[in-house]
Amino acid sequence: MQYKISVLIFIKDRTGKFLMLQRAKEPNRGLWSPIGGKLEMRTGESPFECAIREAKEETGIELAESDLHLFCMAAEKAYEGKGHWLMFLFDCRKPIESLPSSFDEGKFALHSRSEIDDLPIPETDRTGLWRIYDEHHNDFVALKVDCQPGKPLTFEIEGKIHARPSS
Repeated sequence: MQYKISVLIFIKDRTGKFLMLQRAKEPNRGLWSPIGGKLEMRTGESPFECAIREAKEETGIELAESDLHLFCMAAEKAYEGKGHWLMFLFDCRKPIESLPSSFDEGKFALHSRSEIDDLPIPETDRTGLWRIYDEHHNDFVALKVDCQPGKPLTFEIEGKIHARPSS
């Protein structure tokens, strides 16, 4: 299986509710997730460039690199038994001003963090990615996720860097 490289962007509004997309396409059709997408490999796009592009394309929000904090690099092995994913997870520090319109990839809604736990979300998100967000969105962690079918879903932090206290 080959790696696919992607980004997920955790965007909130001014009240702290998360922008979530109910996906109309695979992977994860019908499930709610933060926005994101695959890097354009042919152009040599960086994860930050991809996050900025995907945020603009999917929501209309204009971001700069300084609006994004990379808090996790996650290597998912054998996701759905179909491929490996190397994902870069970003916490967006710029709030979204309004709910974006639905588009061909799905529909949007804003949800509090506690509401997300009750939504239909991918099992990897439920079991680990939201916990990683909750515990490390101000830091940085390198995460290994074993998604091989027929085995328990496992998450292992391979390295972490704690945020420096502000002065």
